[in-house]
Amino acid sequence: METFGNLITCINDIIWHPVMLLFLGGAALWFTLRLKGLQFTHLRDMFHCIGEKGENTKDAGLSPFQAFATTVGGRVGTGNIAGTATAIFMGGPGALFWMWVTALLGASTGMVECMLGQAYKTRNLGELTGGPAYYLSRGVKNRRLGKILAVLFCLSVFIGPGFLLPAMQTQTAATAMQGAFGIPYVAVGLLMVLLVGAVVMGGIKRIGQVAERLAPIMCAVFFLITLVITVLNIQRVPTVFHAIFASAFGQDAIFGGIVGSSIAWGMKRGFFSNDAGNGMSPLISATTDTSHPVKQGLVQGLSVYIDTLLICTCSGLCILLAGTYNVAADGAGAALLVENAPGILYGVPFMQEALTTTLGHTGSILLAVMLFIFIYTTQLSYSYQLESTCRFLFGEKKLCVTIVRIVFLCFCLFGVLVDGEVIWPMGDIGVGCMLWVNTFGCLLLSPVIVKLVKDYKQQRKLGLDPLFDPATVGIDDEDGVWDVYVAKKKARGDYDNDALAY
Repeated sequence: METFGNLITCINDIIWHPVMLLFLGGAALWFTLRLKGLQFTHLRDMFHCIGEKGENTKDAGLSPFQAFATTVGGRVGTGNIAGTATAIFMGGPGALFWMWVTALLGASTGMVECMLGQAYKTRNLGELTGGPAYYLSRGVKNRRLGKILAVLFCLSVFIGPGFLLPAMQTQTAATAMQGAFGIPYVAVGLLMVLLVGAVVMGGIKRIGQVAERLAPIMCAVFFLITLVITVLNIQRVPTVFHAIFASAFGQDAIFGGIVGSSIAWGMKRGFFSNDAGNGMSPLISATTDTSHPVKQGLVQGLSVYIDTLLICTCSGLCILLAGTYNVAADGAGAALLVENAPGILYGVPFMQEALTTTLGHTGSILLAVMLFIFIYTTQLSYSYQLESTCRFLFGEKKLCVTIVRIVFLCFCLFGVLVDGEVIWPMGDIGVGCMLWVNTFGCLLLSPVIVKLVKDYKQQRKLGLDPLFDPATVGIDDEDGVWDVYVAKKKARGDYDNDALAY
């Protein structure tokens, strides 16, 4: 078992090599420049599109807000707490700044992949479905390469969010609940399975209905807790923000020697937390009934901001204001530059100590409950990601979908029955492979993305509500999922409008 664990760790280190950060950062910058900073120039559209309602009554799709809530629920989880704390431990307070940079640039990647998920969506068992496997297999010019990438992505989904990450998430929830309430691991695992099963067996529509209620509440509660901690430590606010910026650029005498770690860990945990580029969000956003792919892309760009600029910032500020953190001197933790929390392990314990120090035992209880809800919504998102992947591989087979849901629930329970030391890196391998494959595929499909955005902007410039016809950008719509909006374009006279140049 030890040999197997070492092998998994070695593979994980290769997949998550620092070269990945250059690749992801370069891709995010490329999309930002290629789309002329769409994630900055169309902020108003992000909020406008989130409240729109589709008109395709033929499909059992999600509303834009339900898809937004479901992806926020999937993004916001242990990564926002443990990931932010780990970044601070390995890179100092400045790592939080580089997480912000990752969100601002990474939002472009998150937008791009969701635009593609929408543009190439199809219909399966009466529901809208899509994602990287669909746009890779249908959109990449070299069809053989596209199909290979699609299969590799599917395998990565099975390894990561399909089976191993749900087990890891349940284990984290069980640890928190046992620490706060003394509830046995197995009891927490069974409760998680029952709650998740009650929703996922109802399909994507039920998942969206639950997510649209829970996601806003949990984000609001977390923000309020941060506000309370900020008020209680108001005198330390200027010092903390000075430490963040000084540490990020090596201007702090204490952290000057770990600027490289600050950048690397800030970017690594930023991309891991906000899911930009790993293909998870397109699997959800493809189920949305919206009139133009760019609209859903903008909505998902906002979800990246919510995840990192809001939730990760809340985690970071709670820890830094409470002062319950340590900072490694060597990027590994063998020696410490700062030891404000002696004996406290980095990760969730940093946040737990921050809340306990500020709010007493109530803080520990609040964290356990929040973590359970965060993880619960993440599990719901994972379940549909696996289900959508199986629909791509096995087609319209209802029995297959039911079996996949049951197997997923078994893996949720699996997390409280085994040691998580191997589950973590194996899950990371799946997510890492998803990042490599999907981001590479999105780069190959850059010409399609540019056409989508150009079409959206042209219609907006003419004062029109953007409507989409796949044929105008060279995409075949065999299942007719866009027929309603194509008919509206015809009725509106878009194809006779010289300014649209169809």
